[in-house]
Amino acid sequence: MEPPRGRLWSVLRRQARGGTGRVSSDAAASFDPLRPRLTRIAYRMLGSVADAEDVVQDAFVRWMGADRAEIREPEAFLRRVVTRLCLDQLKSARARRETYVGPWLPEPMVEEDDADDVTLPLMLALERLSPLERAAFLLHDVFGLGFDEIAETIGRDPAATRQLASRARTHVRAARPRFDVPKERGLEIAAAFFQASRNGDMAGLRSLLADDVSVYSDGGGKVHAGLRPILGIEDVMKLHGSLARFFAKEMSRVERWGMINGLPGFVTCEADGLLQTTALAIEDGKIVGIYIMRNPDKLRHLGAVH
Repeated sequence: MEPPRGRLWSVLRRQARGGTGRVSSDAAASFDPLRPRLTRIAYRMLGSVADAEDVVQDAFVRWMGADRAEIREPEAFLRRVVTRLCLDQLKSARARRETYVGPWLPEPMVEEDDADDVTLPLMLALERLSPLERAAFLLHDVFGLGFDEIAETIGRDPAATRQLASRARTHVRAARPRFDVPKERGLEIAAAFFQASRNGDMAGLRSLLADDVSVYSDGGGKVHAGLRPILGIEDVMKLHGSLARFFAKEMSRVERWGMINGLPGFVTCEADGLLQTTALAIEDGKIVGIYIMRNPDKLRHLGAVH
């Protein structure tokens, strides 16, 4: 059964191709090639796949109603529309996150290959920025747009926009990786972590962890997960000592290996039959961050368990 968002998108595209006679057939043809990049912008702004899809669909509705013959640069026009819609969304998103149960993590994007350098820790750092700082930083530092276009998009002059991006850069500098871990090496460490943590190999597990390792698990109040981060290797080892007894009875099953929000990790089916993602931040060959997504609402886009 096609999900509601998929049905809406299909209806809109049929309308755009003239199925209802209300819009011209070039709307979808000109929009479709831009949709992946627009979705990436919206996701980086919002940290939610569902919200990003909603924003892009809303942008498509506005594109259908626009006088497209007068728009010389469709991509720039649609970037502005998507960014402004995201800025509106961020206001309500912040209010929702103030009452969120336990640590909040962005919805996991699982990719076979490396994407851009907006890793999961950086996305968490972006949460501490104002919406305008976030927009300026992402559009300039990640998507490579000029400050003149960004200024027009967010309704500030170029000088103020430069300041917004500069402040944001200062705030998030510590969250950007000091050096890239090669994908193959990262996935090797992820595989070793999975084996050690699930098989009760505490010595092997300890050898993989940095002294200041931290664990963040997001259950959203829907399923069992930690209500606060676990900090430091001793407390993290205690946690996995407890989990080892659980895994001895019911082993996790790996569904997929890949890069999760820019970090090496894996998707598993757990004993309760639910999907879970685990992403690992690695520095100097050691795991410094373990990010576990268990909230089923944030895993729907990954599909059903096989």
